[in-house]
Amino acid sequence: MLIHPNPDPVAIKIGFLSIHWYGLMYLVAFAQFVALGRIRLRQAHIAALGWTRDDIDDMLFYGVLGVIIGGRMGEVVFYQLPYFLSHPLEIFAVWKGGMSFHGGLIGVMIAMYLWSRKAKRHIADVYDFIAPLVPLGYAAGRIGNFINHELPGRVASADLPWAMIWPGLAHPVHPSPIYQALVDGVLLFIILWLFSRKARPRLAVGAMFVTLYGCARFFTEYFRTPDYEVSFAGLTISAGQMLSLPMILGGGLLLIWAYSKPAGVQHTETPVKNTSADKPISKKQKSRK
Repeated sequence: MLIHPNPDPVAIKIGFLSIHWYGLMYLVAFAQFVALGRIRLRQAHIAALGWTRDDIDDMLFYGVLGVIIGGRMGEVVFYQLPYFLSHPLEIFAVWKGGMSFHGGLIGVMIAMYLWSRKAKRHIADVYDFIAPLVPLGYAAGRIGNFINHELPGRVASADLPWAMIWPGLAHPVHPSPIYQALVDGVLLFIILWLFSRKARPRLAVGAMFVTLYGCARFFTEYFRTPDYEVSFAGLTISAGQMLSLPMILGGGLLLIWAYSKPAGVQHTETPVKNTSADKPISKKQKSRK
């Protein structure tokens, strides 16, 4: 068995200022978003759509707000509403952890919709661009959970080589944040990155992300101590699994819809019509060209 290293959640402390590892993991997530986004710019089908570095920087600003606000409100509403109603000021203590991915996803989707209106881009193109940039950021967040010794796993056999003694627990458990970082994060990134390297029908990449994450999260939830469980049709499922089911269903339907579009309706921008093409060009205009 392994023993949780139980590191100090505070990475740097200067006087009254404390910088937590959990917050640093979010900085890692945002940094990899920019780095991977710039790699995406070099892909031919992405370059053809006219994406720029400025677009990535602008989306990051909107996305940070969506992640923080949506993730925290998701934690409040989906998981701990009675507690936060009794301790409303704790809603703002995000450095202590407690961010819902499903809430963060909703927040990012809303933020990207607002950005797409500002940038005059098709919202599906925005979702397709950012989808492969999300999983490694998610993995960084789960490492933050592990450092904060949050989200302990279910009871594990002592014979399991990587079973872990968690802080505050006497029995071995599955290190579920590591499972989720590897499966929901790293594995999902590899699949999605390979899938998105070629031009796909509009919304296919975004739909693939939603579907695969829902499936991965439903699986890894079996190893995580549930926030709460419900019984439905004789089956017991956790809160995380309940929130993942709509993602699996909705993402699958969107994926089918994306590939059902006519072959000519691909991930391309509508070309701007050159109204001057039908008009004769004067000598003066030719000289300016």
